[in-house]
Amino acid sequence: MHTSLIVSSRQPIFLATLLCPGFQAQGEDVPQRYDYSYQLYQEDLDRIKVESTYIRGQIQIDDSMSFRFQWLNDAISGASPTGVLPGGTQPFLSNVDDVRTGILGALSRQFGDHRVELEISKSSEHDYISHGYALTDTLELNQKNTTVAYGVNYLDDTVSVPKLPDTRKESFDFFTGVTQILDKDTVITANLTVGYANGYLNDPYKVVQRNEILQIPDGSGGFINLPVTNIYRENRPDSRLREVLQMEGKRYIEKANGAVDAVLRLAHDDYGIFSETVQLEWRQDIGDHFQAIPFFRYSHQNAADFYMTTLNGLSASFTPSSAPNGSGPNYSADYRLSSLDAISLGLRLRYQITDHVAATACFERYTMSGSGGGSDVAPEQAYPSADIWTLGLSAQF
Repeated sequence: MHTSLIVSSRQPIFLATLLCPGFQAQGEDVPQRYDYSYQLYQEDLDRIKVESTYIRGQIQIDDSMSFRFQWLNDAISGASPTGVLPGGTQPFLSNVDDVRTGILGALSRQFGDHRVELEISKSSEHDYISHGYALTDTLELNQKNTTVAYGVNYLDDTVSVPKLPDTRKESFDFFTGVTQILDKDTVITANLTVGYANGYLNDPYKVVQRNEILQIPDGSGGFINLPVTNIYRENRPDSRLREVLQMEGKRYIEKANGAVDAVLRLAHDDYGIFSETVQLEWRQDIGDHFQAIPFFRYSHQNAADFYMTTLNGLSASFTPSSAPNGSGPNYSADYRLSSLDAISLGLRLRYQITDHVAATACFERYTMSGSGGGSDVAPEQAYPSADIWTLGLSAQF
């Protein structure tokens, strides 16, 4: 089940990294680190269920070189909105059943003040294969109080479209960022990503409905007009340019023996979507071995320029293609392209069992709803709410 930033080409899966953010050990690299994580994403009304398993590790080969890897397995089942309106003759939900496996390897080496990393990845499912390559450089300045990072990421994907030939999709991401230590208790970070994708950007399982008239001969030279509801594959543009700016600040509060972590993320693309995300975390140490992290996240986005709940507004002379390629009028009824709000509220827990082993647990309640009204909003039944459980175990030596 392939996903991407803001608007995925398939049903979104809200997966954590191997451990919930903030659980990674602070300080210098350790010779070896291994992590295991299990996550359950369960939407209300048993709509979509995703079980995910991650295994990740990092090995310090010598003073200047390290290797890290990750293996993942996602199993998804349930039903997802098709894009048609509920209560009609066409099905509002369609069954989903798939397994994704992926592997990633990255080798990094220190060259003076620079640390260069090459990353190669591959993920596959029955109808989607993705190959990824990334090259990054991290530069330490100002006695390591300032860190500058920049790099490029490339994805080469093959999409299997039902009843059509396999198609390709390419994605390029260029990113840069800077992290600055202001004092012993404060760190700020700013990152900018510019991404471009081209090729088959549709979701092959999403459709748009249109009310039409079917004319049937009446046997006497005339016709009987029969109203019908037909469905057509969505037709998104065949390219997409996006920009993402993320700013983060962390501040340790000595009197409370805790820290606040605030993130602001702004994203825009030439679909016409602008989104804002705000996240707040409070990291509270309790004793020498326990940490509790309550968090809150809010996101909002406006609808894509070509989002529509039906094709009824297009000219009656326009005939949608059975194999849309991005040309002509663009249209999609995918609720992920609509105007929406999303809220997450949760709690992360970490317990240091020994000097080398830690256990983690995380619960998150996720809700999504339409924002505003009119044609920019999907039917209320399309938006999901879900419980997300994550358990993890990490060891470092």
